[in-house]
Amino acid sequence: MPVRSLSSSVFKWPDAHQVDEAVRRWAETVGPAHAEVLRIGYIGSYARGDWGVGSDLDLFILVERSDLPFDQRASHWDTTALPVPTDVWVYTREEWERMAAQERRFYREVTREAVWVYERSGHPLHEEHDEP
Repeated sequence: MPVRSLSSSVFKWPDAHQVDEAVRRWAETVGPAHAEVLRIGYIGSYARGDWGVGSDLDLFILVERSDLPFDQRASHWDTTALPVPTDVWVYTREEWERMAAQERRFYREVTREAVWVYERSGHPLHEEHDEP
């Protein structure tokens, strides 16, 4: 979230470097603590480098599996330690592979622009699709 200097009424929005460092710290804690996490990255304006004041972070989490419906998964990830508002997208490996096979637009967007900050060693994804 924006921070205010003690000597000024002006808010300062975190820059891309600060956001990237915060996401990496968050992922280094969250990834190992959740055995289902295969990969964590971010997409959108921070990944493309065209972020601005007020930009949110689009966080992508790939999990082995989930018993939760898609629309309930994001609420189970505490992103309050991140310095900007965050949208969380949680996909299972099966959903991701299905999107790859169907060449979905969102799949292409993620593979093209994602900045990956965490990857579980030895996760079973196919490199020929440039999958996360």
